Amino acid sequence: MLKRRQFIGALTALGGSVVLSACGGGGSEEASATTSSGAQKTSATAKTGSANGTAMPPATSLIDGAGATWTLSGGVAYRNGAKAGNNYNVVLALCFNGNIYVQNTSNQFYQWTGSTWQASSDPRLGTTSPDGTTMPSASSIIDKTGAVWTLTNGVISRNGAVVGNNYNVSLVLWYGGKIYCRNTSGQFYANAEVASQWLPCSDPRTPVAATTGSFFGINGHFDYTYTPSQVVSILKGLGCTSYRVGCSGDAAQLNAVVKLAQAFQSAGMTLLVLVNLGLRDSSGRLLAGESAAYNACYGSAFTIANTLKPYGVTFYECGNELTRDSAIIIDSTNAGTKALDFNNANWPIMRGAMRGMIDGVKAAQPGAKCGINFCVADVGASDALWDGTQPDGSGGYPKVRWDITTWHNYEVYGNIFNIGTDGAGPGIDLPTYCKARYGVPFFITEWNTGPEQTQTYRANYITSQLGSFYAARKTHNIQSVMYYVLDSGNNTYGIMTNGTALNPPYGAFSNFTSSHADT
Repeated sequence: MLKRRQFIGALTALGGSVVLSACGGGGSEEASATTSSGAQKTSATAKTGSANGTAMPPATSLIDGAGATWTLSGGVAYRNGAKAGNNYNVVLALCFNGNIYVQNTSNQFYQWTGSTWQASSDPRLGTTSPDGTTMPSASSIIDKTGAVWTLTNGVISRNGAVVGNNYNVSLVLWYGGKIYCRNTSGQFYANAEVASQWLPCSDPRTPVAATTGSFFGINGHFDYTYTPSQVVSILKGLGCTSYRVGCSGDAAQLNAVVKLAQAFQSAGMTLLVLVNLGLRDSSGRLLAGESAAYNACYGSAFTIANTLKPYGVTFYECGNELTRDSAIIIDSTNAGTKALDFNNANWPIMRGAMRGMIDGVKAAQPGAKCGINFCVADVGASDALWDGTQPDGSGGYPKVRWDITTWHNYEVYGNIFNIGTDGAGPGIDLPTYCKARYGVPFFITEWNTGPEQTQTYRANYITSQLGSFYAARKTHNIQSVMYYVLDSGNNTYGIMTNGTALNPPYGAFSNFTSSHADT
């Protein structure tokens, strides 16, 4: 039995903000309070906070919601006479809802969290703009980080600074947690995680419905003790029409998948075959470079597709979580939203392997559809591969172009429709971004909660996730969602064990599919 790889560890998290009480209203300069416990009595005094919106200058000092006194001297903000963290070039300090904000000479605002400064917007402008806000007609857009975007004479600025190379902009759009724009020629662009980059895309608001008939799916393994006809029968009972199974070019694995393909072809069901090739040779050593990786993967992929094509297999996923190989991801706790999260020296090996698998499949079966899969929020990787760039930003390299965008979305990774761009921070609607950027169908080829969860928790998670995925099938181009896994040999992931249903997860899955048509 192939074993499920370990989950990614704890993802990076933003430091929490300290919530201060609101700025004080009326009253004397100092107010006293007395408390008693038995014979003991204590007294304390607290300064009344500055009026909401008080700015310095013109004020000479501010009092925050905790009673601390703030002053400004030589472009540096002081709290109770001591420099507050790392700050300089401050031109304005502001008390708003009991919190202290500063503005520097670059027009960037920062909020004091109680121990450090974090980027924010001018709190007087309001909160994050509603999804779908456009300029025009809005005069500005505030994103989830608090940055203020403006459009002046066809040029986009963020916090007063022009964003990369942009001009002739006729529309700026805030949608799904991302900034998009359209130029006067009608071309849309998405603002990348590296804010100076604009990447070509389509209008993300355009709904794209999934193809009917293969939405509900599940994962399995080639070495199950179930016969192919039993697998087909089990899937029908679960309401699934698609099945994902992996194999390498090994004859034993491939022969097992051939038998599955024959059964699925007879049943009129969809088999997605994972071409389970990687970046290393049989000894576990990294392949020598891009050409070596391409050649090593091409031959095996050709063999797999050439063997399976008589049996109705048309979908192939080329590689499994290669962006999360320890030679590729620099820090496995990173969400992968920046190309710099990945190893620049080893990147060509992965690119070569992916290209080799796609080209090998297409050489044997030109009409086949090939996917490349990603994890967490790996848009830094997917964008770099799609555009033929390296993690260091250099370009002109071979482009990896796929027919299906496939993604793995375990609970620890976050909500795929609002997945954190740093693993925990402000999220984006990832399928919407992929729909706009790559213009191909989206498959979620693995999803589940963690192995430590109870069966009741897993059942509730199944119902919740299927509901979320199902609601998006008419707009996000999500054509299949494949639960991991049918049988894990225990109760960590599977919803069956040795032919016996694990309830309540099995019931939750089958109840949902029976009451929601795959149309």
